[in-house]
Amino acid sequence: MKSTALLCLALLVPVAARAQTPAPRLDPSAAAIFAMLNKSADDWNRGDLDAFAGSYKNSPDILFMGATIRHGYAAMLARYKAAYPTPAAMGQLTFTQLEVQPLDLRFATVTGRYHLERTAAGGGNADGYYLLVVEKTPTGWKIVRDDSTPLPPRSTTEIMVPPPPAAASH
Repeated sequence: MKSTALLCLALLVPVAARAQTPAPRLDPSAAAIFAMLNKSADDWNRGDLDAFAGSYKNSPDILFMGATIRHGYAAMLARYKAAYPTPAAMGQLTFTQLEVQPLDLRFATVTGRYHLERTAAGGGNADGYYLLVVEKTPTGWKIVRDDSTPLPPRSTTEIMVPPPPAAASH
């Protein structure tokens, strides 16, 4: 009985020690970058492209790489407004798998995936990944380079069906 109690105590001590270990703290710059991206998704999901564009540095020097390369804030905003003219076309935006890599005190890269949840009339769902370069400005972290890559849409014919079992030979 005494050995069972000691065994239980020995097993509980490491669990209690882990529970008291504080969670790793997020770097303040990474936390601010995540907050900027979350705000941009919220702005998008409200259908406010002008507010969404506020996550980009308002400069002729920013670079947006998608199907084509565009320079400047005005061209980036015009492209978004042309490509997403209605709330249905905008859908609901989510970011996942976000990773921030600081380059120095002023610049960092961000990688992640995006998903647009849309109706068929709105253009259907869209997925992709991106690499951003963000700059710490007097008004907060802003995107200065955006390299977004859409994934091809999945069709119903792409659903994986297992092959039939091999015929048994006699």
